Amino acid sequence: MQTPSLPEANHPLVKSLSHYSDQELLTLLQRHPDAGQYFTALYCRYSPLVYTLIRHSARSPVQADYLFSITWRHLFHELLGLDLSTPGVTLQSWIINVTALCINQAELPPAEDIHYSLEASPPPLQCYVERSLDQVSPSQRLMIVMAQTFRWSEPRIAAYLQAEGEHITAAGVKAQLQAGYERLETALPDDIRAIYLAGGKLEAHLHGQQRAQTTTEA
Repeated sequence: MQTPSLPEANHPLVKSLSHYSDQELLTLLQRHPDAGQYFTALYCRYSPLVYTLIRHSARSPVQADYLFSITWRHLFHELLGLDLSTPGVTLQSWIINVTALCINQAELPPAEDIHYSLEASPPPLQCYVERSLDQVSPSQRLMIVMAQTFRWSEPRIAAYLQAEGEHITAAGVKAQLQAGYERLETALPDDIRAIYLAGGKLEAHLHGQQRAQTTTEA
């Protein structure tokens, strides 16, 4: 298994941070939680190490990518409150320990049950999309999860909601999904949009992820 490519590492917003130390990037991340470039810079810096540790414990590249994503989502939440003042503890040693913990505790599903594309949904984008879901209305959030996580069609979502007592059509679901995607994109940090969406729409990116997952399954 090869370590994943990191095209975001060449983005000017990320490259401009390459001279910062681990502690400086961590401090910037914690002081500016609404900016995504600092976490992305740490992700680019330590992804080769994390993936190298993970690939020896996963039976397939699909499982390795899945565990890689889970590990970085865990790291993301822990980094926001991490204190490196303990003598002898470095960010690298901490990342190694957390990665080992995720490897030991993970219960990976069979490769054929995993519907995740690392290329289509890199962990930094995934982390900030999940955080931004809090800014979307509960009903739209539910529809987005159905569409993206379970890959349900608009008619199927409408049928489910109708069974739950909601009066909505497939066209209504489509309109609510579009509104939810727009709200979700607006809630993303500006730098995350610049690094990962490159002027495109989040909705198109998510649909691209679905196509990548379908291709992987095929």
